[in-house]
Amino acid sequence: MFAMRTFLLSLALICALGVGAQPLTPSIIPQPLKTTQRQGVFTIAPTAHITYSEGLHDSADYLAEYLPLPTEPYRALREGDVVLMLNANLAHEEYTLDVSRNCIIMQGGSTAAIHNAIESLLQLLPAEVYAKQMALPQSVMQLRVEDKPHYAYRGFMLDVTRTWVSVDELKHFIEALAHHKINHLHLHLSDDEGWRIEILSHPELTAIGAYRGGDSPVMPRYGRWSEKYGGYYTQAQMRDIVAFAARRNIVIIPEIDLPGHSHNIARVKPDILCNYTPSLTSSAGYDTRGVFCVAKEDNYALLEDIFRELADIFPSPYIHIGGDEVSTSQWQHCPDCKALFEREGMTGYGELQSHFMMRVAAILEGLGKHSAVWNEAAEDGRMALSTRVHCWEGMKQARAILSKGYPTIIEAGEYFYFDMRQGPREGGHDWAGVFDARKTYFFLAERAQLEQSAGRVEGVEAAFFSEAYLSNRHQPYNFLYYQTYPRICALSEVAWSARGEWEEFYSRLVAHYQRMDNMGLSFRIFPPEVSYSEGVLTATNDDSTAIYYTTLGSDEEHLYTEPILTPKPYLYAFRSRTELGLSPEAGVPERFATSRPKVHITTSLPVSDKAPLSRAESYSAAARTTRAARSGDWVEYRFERAVVGTRRMEFHTGTPRMPRFILREGYVEVSSDGEHFTRVGDLHDGGIVLEGYAKPLKALRVVCTADANGASYCLIQPPVILPEM
Repeated sequence: MFAMRTFLLSLALICALGVGAQPLTPSIIPQPLKTTQRQGVFTIAPTAHITYSEGLHDSADYLAEYLPLPTEPYRALREGDVVLMLNANLAHEEYTLDVSRNCIIMQGGSTAAIHNAIESLLQLLPAEVYAKQMALPQSVMQLRVEDKPHYAYRGFMLDVTRTWVSVDELKHFIEALAHHKINHLHLHLSDDEGWRIEILSHPELTAIGAYRGGDSPVMPRYGRWSEKYGGYYTQAQMRDIVAFAARRNIVIIPEIDLPGHSHNIARVKPDILCNYTPSLTSSAGYDTRGVFCVAKEDNYALLEDIFRELADIFPSPYIHIGGDEVSTSQWQHCPDCKALFEREGMTGYGELQSHFMMRVAAILEGLGKHSAVWNEAAEDGRMALSTRVHCWEGMKQARAILSKGYPTIIEAGEYFYFDMRQGPREGGHDWAGVFDARKTYFFLAERAQLEQSAGRVEGVEAAFFSEAYLSNRHQPYNFLYYQTYPRICALSEVAWSARGEWEEFYSRLVAHYQRMDNMGLSFRIFPPEVSYSEGVLTATNDDSTAIYYTTLGSDEEHLYTEPILTPKPYLYAFRSRTELGLSPEAGVPERFATSRPKVHITTSLPVSDKAPLSRAESYSAAARTTRAARSGDWVEYRFERAVVGTRRMEFHTGTPRMPRFILREGYVEVSSDGEHFTRVGDLHDGGIVLEGYAKPLKALRVVCTADANGASYCLIQPPVILPEM
């Protein structure tokens, strides 16, 4: 105690030197609680040391990865050193960062707090520090930061199931999360498409289930239809990843999604399914079921094997067991489930899900773990109040869960699902909206309202479900980072401290661009604004990034340096760029305009009454068939008048921007008179794009040449016609 008092007195004397305190908000994300600037700078010399108190050896080594200095245990305060010190007077993640004329001293209530202090210090240094290429000596502004987080839980959910993410890729992603003070990584390790974690007692789960396509019993989705692909983490690799994350103040929470989203394990171990023979007519003979049978005791024995091994790998007190989007129709066909339903006196088949989830939760409790679930699993209030609930469906559902007394993580799709598109012509989903980092930042208003109501909000979490990642691997940028940054910067801000206006945050975000470049993140930049008046085409942005343009029909980029005189502004498209950052294309509205010629669509496939072909004919939405396509099936688009003068035409089956529910193989033929057809190409990911098609187009026919698509239906999209300029 005496040594601590002596140290604190020395600190106070040193920090008093040169104090001419004035408020300052340095460019730190997330914004610290309190920052006071001092006059002058401290110079980190190459002769300095990183010294640390007991228990902070790993923290010192972590800092030394970025700050090239030797480390040694703290013995006495020396001028010029960078000091890491625990302070029992500070809370768990609370820290102070003092940069004086003579030294840098970081104090924290725990190793987690010291990590937070280190991340703030790194943001005071040149951006090259993140590439681990910063040379010394280096000057740092003199200041004092006093800081702690708003939420203890600041999370991100990464789906490594739909798209396999390698060990090195995952570690890189973890590093970036740590730099933004995200302290929980929720790993989605199982779903319909794959099983990603080795289970020694059931090696077949990864030997078979980690791969799909080729000779795998699991049909491919989202592209790569002709190859076998996938991967998994061995237990040794995952233990290394867990330790890697822990050194960066990140707890990894594993998820095995149950009882639905289990198609993959059902293909590997079909005995988990309900006891009936399904009709496979609509899926061309492929069993698409993916829900655990509730009544089979062997299923609970299997899950106990799995969770026993997971409990040993992951120190997290929570394991996520899913509970979302469960179809009860399979249970209604199962004599064993119906018998259980009647025996327990249930009144609705949703109660079977509660029965299943509580059985699994009891297994976890027996292993010393608590359950985390998606909000549907807790809607009836039957799960124990020790269950942590992740609310993904929306704020209405979040308030309902909070009213039941559950510890709650806000993960509302409209703010935090980063697989959503960020603009009208960008990749990703749109069921929760089309939004960028601004919308995530504006969660602040919801946060303020939530905290006025009863309930226990433990924190916020964003998510990236990776269906679209696989089908965007061809992009010249990393789609994962493009979708998640800078939205993760906004997530960090609202989870930690955000209390200001967008404009203030945006100014810090722009200053953060160079850091993200050095972190190796292919982040998204806001698009430039384009205007056209009196023959002058102008592109501007508010972040001082370079603007480049292309002209129609050419991919060659030119640096934009001055307004362009042109009578044809629609020929130009503009993007902002940094080294790795990239904006979507911007241009005058005519550049992206489409036409909607009258079209009549017919098909050999039966079509749903709820999603008829008229939806696609009216250009409003996709039509849905009632079975998957078989070889010989066809879809025909016949225009009322022949379409002429187009620069691009697209005809797609499946979900927008993602190859699922498609005609997976086939060819396309066209006709200028509606009678005689000529083959023009093959389907690629369920569609075809015709660039600069010069002849009149009266009709286009898609002919399927393969059975099945891994689902029980297809989607037929409206045609996309871009007229010639």
